[in-house]
Formats: sequence, C-alpha cells, structure tokens
Amino acid sequence: MAAHADEMFMVLSDPAIYAYENEPPASIEWLRTRFSKLESRTSSNGQEQWLNWVIRIPAAGLIGFVQATIHENGRADIAYVLKSANWGRGLASCAVRAMISELADHYQIRSLSAVFKRKNQRSMRLLERLGFTLATPEEHIAHQVDAGELMMRKIDLRITRPK
Repeated sequence: MAAHADEMFMVLSDPAIYAYENEPPASIEWLRTRFSKLESRTSSNGQEQWLNWVIRIPAAGLIGFVQATIHENGRADIAYVLKSANWGRGLASCAVRAMISELADHYQIRSLSAVFKRKNQRSMRLLERLGFTLATPEEHIAHQVDAGELMMRKIDLRITRPK
C-alpha cells in the first residue's frame, strides 16, 4: 500500500469522508509511514493479521480502500473508505463483497464485524444490504464499542456470503 500513498493521499483528503469518522492524513509522508506499517500484515503482538486492498476503477484511478483485521478465532473486523464522488454507485458494495469472498475462501473467516459512528447512516445501509445485522448490547460491551458507535455483525459466511 505504501506505493499507493501519493494517490491515496488525494483520495483521503476528501473532507466529506470525515463527516463522522476520523480525520484526513496529516501528510503524504505520514500516510506512507502508516501504509508501510500496515504492509507488515501483522500486529506487533502477532495476534492480528492485517489485510488492505486499494480500490481502483479504470476511468478514475484509486477511489478508496477496504481492509480487514483477522483474529485467531475465524473472526475479522472490516472497514472501508471511498471518495465521496463515488458514493451511491454500488462501488463500495462491490468492493466489500469481493473482500468478504476473499476472507471466506482464502482465510477461513466465518464471522465479520464492522464498527461505525451511529450517525453514519450510509454505512449502516451498506452493511444491511450486505446481510449484516446489528450486534447485541452484550456484543457491544464485549467489544468495547463506544456509546457513539454501532457494531454490525455477519455470521457464518459459508452460508450467507455473497456469490
């Protein structure tokens, strides 16, 4: 991903992305360093595997990314970011579906979760379309989800994953 830092900096500089989540990268150098760390594909304690893919479409170049943090128990946390100019076109759904298939087929992932800000209805609708359901209050507590956030889950990808 570090090789994509310059191009991704432009994507991640879109202020609309940060209406609910995080903040833009401070600089190209900061982003390159961050991406280099992610390219290790493993957390410092070795308990998580990190997978990251950029999303590219021929007419527009890079438009965002999808990522997964894989845990030892066949579970993964997912996230995604797309440039606002590409929202509402089905591209996020397509990219997340492809990631789900990859995770199920090549990493034996059977359970997914995604955490997002409660006000981010666009993310909630995307996850619902992909078959995710709201996590229980107990799951929110167990995963230490902040009060201003929601967690959605998708379980048993062998049966429910998109074809």
